[in-house]
Amino acid sequence: MELLQNTLIVHATQDSYPTGDYEELRNELLANEEVSPLAPEFVVKCRTLSHFWQFIKNRFGTYAERREFLWDSFAPLLNYLEQKKTTPSDVVVEAALASAGSSFISSEWKKCLDRRAVDPEAAITSARSLLETVLKHILDETSTAWGRSDDLPSLYKKAAKALNLAPEQHSEEVFRQILGGMTTVVNGFAGLRNRYGDSHGKEKRYVRPAERHAKFAVGLAGVLAAFLLETLEARTEET
Repeated sequence: MELLQNTLIVHATQDSYPTGDYEELRNELLANEEVSPLAPEFVVKCRTLSHFWQFIKNRFGTYAERREFLWDSFAPLLNYLEQKKTTPSDVVVEAALASAGSSFISSEWKKCLDRRAVDPEAAITSARSLLETVLKHILDETSTAWGRSDDLPSLYKKAAKALNLAPEQHSEEVFRQILGGMTTVVNGFAGLRNRYGDSHGKEKRYVRPAERHAKFAVGLAGVLAAFLLETLEARTEET
């Protein structure tokens, strides 16, 4: 995968890295079910180096911008292969989120994976942003009105009702408990981001979150987001 990355860097910047057969390396990546969900989107779309060149030359005008873009794009994949910092649910969540067809959702998930091991605070912020992006996507897809002043709990309440996941929409106690727990998780994410994310100033006694906290937050947000999107897909198919 480093050879694939370097091959693209050489083609985009005329650097002097060793190169390989792009199409062969691309096919190897996409054929691997374990890691193919982490493939950069442009690699999936660009079947040849000619396709890639048309993509990269129109998007970035300088060699430096192209290098940074390629390094950032391959980071989640290389982190997985080198450090094994992913969890078993990552690939499943990736597939569910990708099915939504939203570049914003996919982008937020990649930020979660990329930051989880190296920047727990940023990962927690990204986990919360992932949920917010998914909820807004669901509201738009179900033609449910929402406002820019709606916070995360408000967005979830509207989305849950649109998906028939609100506790008050069910009579059986076990479902009410489970769905109520999901509401509690979402409500907790706002406080978690405020306390441990990187979007607010910190007091003197602030204790930075550890990697395990970021992995928990990202995993929880990812699984919940995947469930909500799969529920949306199921309800769409029913209608």
